[in-house]
Amino acid sequence: MDHQDLMSPQGRRLAYRYAAPQSGLTFVWLSGFKSDMTGTKVTVLEDWAKAQGHGFLAFDYSGHGVSGGAFEDGTISAWREDALAAIEGLTSGPLVLVGSSMGGWMALLAALALKPRIAAMILIAPAPDFTQKLMWPEFSSEQQAEIMQQGQTLRPSDYGDPYPITRALIEDGEQWTLLDGLIELTCPVRILQGMNDPDVPWEHAFRLIDELVSEDVVFSLIKDGDHRLSRDQDIARLVETCRALAESVG
Repeated sequence: MDHQDLMSPQGRRLAYRYAAPQSGLTFVWLSGFKSDMTGTKVTVLEDWAKAQGHGFLAFDYSGHGVSGGAFEDGTISAWREDALAAIEGLTSGPLVLVGSSMGGWMALLAALALKPRIAAMILIAPAPDFTQKLMWPEFSSEQQAEIMQQGQTLRPSDYGDPYPITRALIEDGEQWTLLDGLIELTCPVRILQGMNDPDVPWEHAFRLIDELVSEDVVFSLIKDGDHRLSRDQDIARLVETCRALAESVG
């Protein structure tokens, strides 16, 4: 899939795909942990946005996909910087941020940094604070000791080879936690969450209801939905959610 490269202010090479808006509104896709911009959800959404005349941006964080850098060098701080570099460097005008899993955390962090430009947000199985609240408690005491003493442990994956979780990732994530206080965002927010999600329990995502200042928040719980929400009916629901939001904020 064709892409272009952007050099971030931090000197990281970020791969991206971008189409300028005709409608004035740009959708920004923020991928999940160990994910990239070639997934089904992002490509379907990209085709839809372009057909509607909306702008569209997707990119790979450093250490992900076809961007530069090593995955194990990544932290929440670095990937937040990547997101802001891509958004600020490539887009203008109002934005709808669409974040999947860790991308939901990234979307929230980006929105807090770019508040005046954020028209709306769509969060799919959002995983804010996952390093502290989901990942660290899952590790055995042996794995926790390995991270603290040796700097990393290998974590098995349902989606591919085991991958390293570093002490830097865990410790850095703590400064970006959001669920222990109010999240000062007032834009419309739509949350799509599977009840059968083994990676992000629906109760975790539901905490956003209480913490988001916005009154315009809708939480859609899909009883038979998994973490990826990539079935045809899930993607149709995502596109319809984007369509409705674009109409209401456009």
